[in-house]
Amino acid sequence: MKIDIHAHIVTRDYNEELAKVMRLEIDTNTPGRTFMRRQGVTYAWYREDMFDIDHRLTVMDKMGIDIRVLSLSAPSVYVWDAPSQVKVARRINDDVAKICKAHPDRFVGLATLPLKDVDTSLKELDRCLDDLDFKGVAIGSNIDGVQMNDPRLEPIWARINRDKLMVFEHPMFPHDADSAVMREFELPLRLGFVNDTTLAATRMIYGGIFERYPDIPYVMSHTGGTLLTVLERLDNGYRLFPDCRKYINKLPSEYAKKLYYDSCSFFEPALMMAHKIVGPDHILLGTDDPFIQTDAKHVDTLPVSEPDKKRMLCGNAARLLGLKL
Repeated sequence: MKIDIHAHIVTRDYNEELAKVMRLEIDTNTPGRTFMRRQGVTYAWYREDMFDIDHRLTVMDKMGIDIRVLSLSAPSVYVWDAPSQVKVARRINDDVAKICKAHPDRFVGLATLPLKDVDTSLKELDRCLDDLDFKGVAIGSNIDGVQMNDPRLEPIWARINRDKLMVFEHPMFPHDADSAVMREFELPLRLGFVNDTTLAATRMIYGGIFERYPDIPYVMSHTGGTLLTVLERLDNGYRLFPDCRKYINKLPSEYAKKLYYDSCSFFEPALMMAHKIVGPDHILLGTDDPFIQTDAKHVDTLPVSEPDKKRMLCGNAARLLGLKL
């Protein structure tokens, strides 16, 4: 059994509306791929087969992936204004629910929340859990520039913590994605994503989110960005600076070790570092489907025990999502 925690829904409606609201240019110069760009930066892209669920199921069968957990990728719904964000989030959640209902043994849904309106987000979360049978929440590394330890989001964390709902964090574009220094080489996607994930996690740790809400199973995409490589630096900050101890009462690394990490670094040394630091109970298979066309080999071939691989490939995801295998 293999459960892919990091997979995305792609719809034409969402892409069309995103292009309008962000004033993106449509680039069809690359055969087989359509890029949606602004000032040299790709904010979304697609292949036609991404819209075809039957095709995606065929790919899953070929790759030996039993279940994929669907969430909306960056920039999610956060670039819309608050009223429009609510409508787009509901539509995406309904689209995910339709796929999951049609293929209940192959897909699991995560809720997209219109976080510019916290009260409405809480209502939408109830709808997703009660009516759509979703198993957790997908959340960004920033909400159109609002950082994840912002006090306005406290009711969201409290609600998620109360029910121990799994959260899957996916990076959003950094605030300087359109700046001159980021316009070459798709740097917002290549480096901006991992940097924003690291920034979000660091702010949440130092800001006491995981101190106040210790029961959130929080899964970080791309194997946590660079968080695990800078833990000693964050710990030194705690030792040196009063501001770094203001909201927490233990070393940042202690909080980081309780978080969860997907396998989407795709890099054996990085995954083995995660295995050593947080252990096999805190690593979950991720493939970034359908954007990265890969299978589970990057986990299958790790030099770890078979029980460890089983936890990473399916056991941890099933436990966090409450799935009965």
